[in-house]
Parts: sequence; C-alpha cells; structure tokens
Amino acid sequence: MSDILMIGIAGGSGSGKTTLTQNLVSHFGDRIAVVHHDNYYYSHHDMTFEERCQLNYDCPEAFENRLMVEQLSLLKKGRSVECPVYDYAIHDRVEETVTVLPKPIIIVEGILIFAEKELADLLDIKIFVDTDADIRLARRIRRDIRDRGRTVESVIDQWRKTVKPMYETYVEPTRKKADIIVPEGGKNVVALEMILGRIEKHLT
Repeated sequence: MSDILMIGIAGGSGSGKTTLTQNLVSHFGDRIAVVHHDNYYYSHHDMTFEERCQLNYDCPEAFENRLMVEQLSLLKKGRSVECPVYDYAIHDRVEETVTVLPKPIIIVEGILIFAEKELADLLDIKIFVDTDADIRLARRIRRDIRDRGRTVESVIDQWRKTVKPMYETYVEPTRKKADIIVPEGGKNVVALEMILGRIEKHLT
C-alpha cells in the first residue's frame, strides 16, 4: 500500500504535539491511525516502582525503536500490528496490546522520532512543534497532575533532571530534520490549515 502517507509529529514534552494530532484526527476521522512513540518505552517489570521513577525516559535509549520500525514498516505495507501499551501511572509497559490497522494516513507522534534514522526515514512528512520552554513546562505540570497522578514537585524534579537537558541534547537538534516547523502546535490555525490541505491533496 504505497499510497499510505506516514506523518511524523515531533517536539518537546508539552509542545502541543497531541493537540495537533487530535485536530487532525477530528478532521479526518477513521482515515487516520495514530502510533505513539511513548508506547514503545522498554518494559521494566524487574524493577520496583521507585526504581522506575528514577529512570531517564527522555533519551533515545529509553525506547524499543527496533520494534517500532518493524511495526511501522508493516503498517506501510498494509498489515495490522499489535502495538504495545505504556502506563504512565506505573512507569511501565503493560501486558495488553492494542491493534493498529493500516489507514491512508498514519501519524507517528513522539519527542524523539526524528532522532532515530531508521524511524525518521519511514516518515513521508516530518513536522516539528516548536514551543517555548516555560509554556511546555506549565502544560506538562497541568497534564501530569490531571492525567498521570503526579505531584508538582515530582514533575518539576523530572523536568530539571532529565526532560530539559535531554530536550537540549537530543530533541531540539532534530528540529533541522523537519519539513514543517509549527510554533505552538495545534493552536496555530494557519499551520493546521496548511497541513490539512496537504493531507487532503494526498487523499484525493
């Protein structure tokens, strides 16, 4: 199925990747499938919760990229895959999987999807969501408290120890690999309309 268009949406934590993705899904409905890089975090069943809390989740080595490359390649060939599922509340992958079906548009979303060459090479369009650090931190605090059962202190501590330095080391440099740079993510109406138009052109 060479007519499948695979779009990568990268950027820092809290940059607006999810909002942009949700806007695209809302517009195109069941013609889009979404694959999240976060679901490919390695499992650490052998560790305690406290030990898992201390791991660095913002470096390329935290992800099982080989599995993701294999599964995205299968999707591009028109085959369904069983995608792993990661639980943020327990900092670990769970036993259940979710079936992802091939669609005309496949969105791949994650902070480091452009950092792995084999992964980036699978993407037909690469979009980098660029948002100021103070806005990203505020969004992350709100999201992690609301959705992931975290405390303000734990979010800020993780931001200081790994999220910010890893962004500067690994994520921000991949900005230059992007075909499109979107300030403020899904809230950028002009950029959203341009991306929608490009996808519509592919579908027709």
